[in-house]
Amino acid sequence: MSYHASRRSLLTAAAMAAVTAAGVASYAVGGGPGGGDGEPHADDPRPGDRPPGRAPDRAALRRLVAGMSLAEKVGQLFVSRAYGHSATDPDPADAEQNLKLFGVRTAAELVARYHLGGIIYFSWAHNTRGPQQIAELSAALQRAAAGTGSGIPLMLSTDQEHGAVARIGKPATLLPGAMALGARHGAGGTSGTGGTGSSTGSTGTAGPDAGTGTGAGTGADSAATAEARRAARIAGAELAAMGIRQDYAPVADVNVNPANPVIGVRSFGSDPQAVAALVAAQVRGYQGAGVAATAKHFPGHGDTETDSHVGLPVMRHSRAQWEELDEPPFRAAVEAGVDAVMTAHIVFPALDPSGDPATLSRPIVTGILRERLGFRGVVVTDALDMAGVRQKYGDDRVPVLALKAGCDQLLNPPDLGLAHRSVLAAVEAGELTQDRIEESVLRILELKARRGLFDAAHTAAGQMDAMVGIPAHLTAADEIAAGTTTLLANPVKLLPLDATAGPLVLVTGSDPASPSGTTGPPTAVLARELTALGCRATAVPPARAVAAAPGNAAVLVCTYNVPEGDGPQRTLVTELLATGVPVVVVAIRNPYDPARLPTCAAELATYTWTDVEMRAAARVVTGAARPSGRLPVPVPGRYPLGHGLSYD
Repeated sequence: MSYHASRRSLLTAAAMAAVTAAGVASYAVGGGPGGGDGEPHADDPRPGDRPPGRAPDRAALRRLVAGMSLAEKVGQLFVSRAYGHSATDPDPADAEQNLKLFGVRTAAELVARYHLGGIIYFSWAHNTRGPQQIAELSAALQRAAAGTGSGIPLMLSTDQEHGAVARIGKPATLLPGAMALGARHGAGGTSGTGGTGSSTGSTGTAGPDAGTGTGAGTGADSAATAEARRAARIAGAELAAMGIRQDYAPVADVNVNPANPVIGVRSFGSDPQAVAALVAAQVRGYQGAGVAATAKHFPGHGDTETDSHVGLPVMRHSRAQWEELDEPPFRAAVEAGVDAVMTAHIVFPALDPSGDPATLSRPIVTGILRERLGFRGVVVTDALDMAGVRQKYGDDRVPVLALKAGCDQLLNPPDLGLAHRSVLAAVEAGELTQDRIEESVLRILELKARRGLFDAAHTAAGQMDAMVGIPAHLTAADEIAAGTTTLLANPVKLLPLDATAGPLVLVTGSDPASPSGTTGPPTAVLARELTALGCRATAVPPARAVAAAPGNAAVLVCTYNVPEGDGPQRTLVTELLATGVPVVVVAIRNPYDPARLPTCAAELATYTWTDVEMRAAARVVTGAARPSGRLPVPVPGRYPLGHGLSYD
C-alpha cells in the first residue's frame, strides 16, 4: 500500500470511530474537550436530534500525525482568509489580491501551498455571496484539501454571531443577537460586582430545532435559555448545510462597561450567571447541530474601553473580580463541552503581570484555561492581524509565542508566509518542539473527526433547500425575537398605538449598515412593518424629519450608540420634541441611548437593527405583541438590570 493510501485508510478509521449506541450522550463523557462530568443535561439533544459529536479514534489520529511532514503539521495550525467566491475561479480582483498577499491566485492553490488546516469566511473577502455559493465554495475547498499530500479536510469557519456580527445574510435565517436573547423573558438575575466602567407562522420542512427546546440555568430563566439554545441550533444547522463546521460564537464576555466599544450587544449581558447559562445553552445548540462552538474572548473582554482591532486593551479587574465576573461563562462553556475557546488580545495584569496580551500568555492560556478550568479542546487565537496582538512583538514572533502560550489554531495572520516560516524556524531552532506542534495538531484533528469532517467533508446534495432559510426557521426567528423588545418607558401611555385607526406615524433616525449586507435600512423596515400592521407609516431621513413631523400621531426615532453630550442624534430628538408631536426613542443597538437623550413619550430597546428585530419592535409599538423583554444590562442613571415594562 502506498504512503498516501495508508494515510487515507487512517483517516477513514478515524472518521468511522464508534459512536455510542444511544448516539445522544454528551461527547464530553469520558474525555471530550470540555471535561464535562458525564451526567445528562437538560439541554442535551432530544431523541432524534443529531448527536453532539463523534468520539474520535485518538490512536488512529496519532498514527496519522506521526506520518505527516513538519510542513504539513505546521500548516494544520493555520486558519487563513482567502479572497474570492470560488475556490478555483475567483473574480480577477480577488485573484490579484490573493497573488499579492499569498503568491497564488486561488484559494485552492493557497490550501495546497501551505497545507492549511482551515479557511475563515468573510463578506469583505467576497466569500459569502449567498448560501448556495457558500456551499459550492466549501465543497470545492474540501476537494482541494483532499487532493493534497495529507488529504486532511479543512475546518471551514466564520463569525456568525447573529445580531451585530453576521457574515452570512439572507436568504439564510438571521436571528436575534446575544443581548437581545439576554433580554428575552427576563434573562438576568442578581447582578455581579460592577466592573471599572459600570455603574451601580408559515409551514415548511422542520429544521433541527423548529420547536422550543428544553433548558434551564442559574441567572437566566428556562425560557430564555431554551430560546438561546434553539437559536444556536438553527444557526448551526444552516452553517453545517453550507459546509461551515466551526462558528466563532457564542460571545462569553460579560459586558459591565457601557463604554465598551467592541463587545456591547454582542454579549448576553452584565449578569455573569445569566451569561453563563445562555453561553452553555448556545454551546449545546451549535454542537447539537454538528458545528463546533467557540466561546470567546478568553479570559474576558467585557470591561474594556479599547477595541482590540485597533489597540491593546487593558482589563483592570482584580483576580477576585475576574473569578466573580469573567470566569463563570467560560467555566460554563467548558462544562457544557465546548469544542473551542478563542483568546483575547487584551492585557490582564491581575492574571499575568508581564504585559503580554492573553493570546501570548502562558499563565492565562495554559495556567488558567487548561489547568484551572480543565479545558482539553482547541484554543484558537483571535485574528492575528488585529492591532492588539501586534504592538509588543513582530508578526514573525506572534505565532510562535501563541503556540508557546498554549494556543492551537493560529487565526488569520497578516502575512501567512512569514507566520508559517517563523513556526518552522522555531521548531528547527528548538524553540518549539515537535511534540508541542503535534499536541496541537492532534487536538485539531480530533475536532475535525468529532465534527464528522473525515467522512462528510462536502456538503450533501439537497441540504440547502431542506435546511437554509426554510419557513420553519424564519418563523422560529420571529418567535424568538418576539420576546426580546424591551419597553423602557411609557409615561403617558402612548403605546401601544391603535393601529386599527390607521394612525399617521413618522419613522426617522439612524440607518447603520446591515451587518450582513442583506437587511435594512432599519427605518424603512420599521415603517413597512408598521404599515403592514395597520398604521400609515413613512420613513424620512433626519434632515426632513422636523418639517414632516406635524400631523403625525407619533414620531419614532431610531438611535444608534448615542454619545455623551451634545450631538446630532440628541439635537434631532430635541427638535422633534419641540414640534409637540409625541416622540418614541427606539434604541436599535446599545440600550444606553435613552439616558443620553431628553425624556420622551416612550422608549424602546431592540439591541439589534436587523429586520427580525424591527419586525418585533413594530409588533410591540402597535400592540400586536406585548413587550416582555427585560434589560440584561443596567442603564446607568436611568434603569436597573432587569427593568422592563409591559402593557396593562
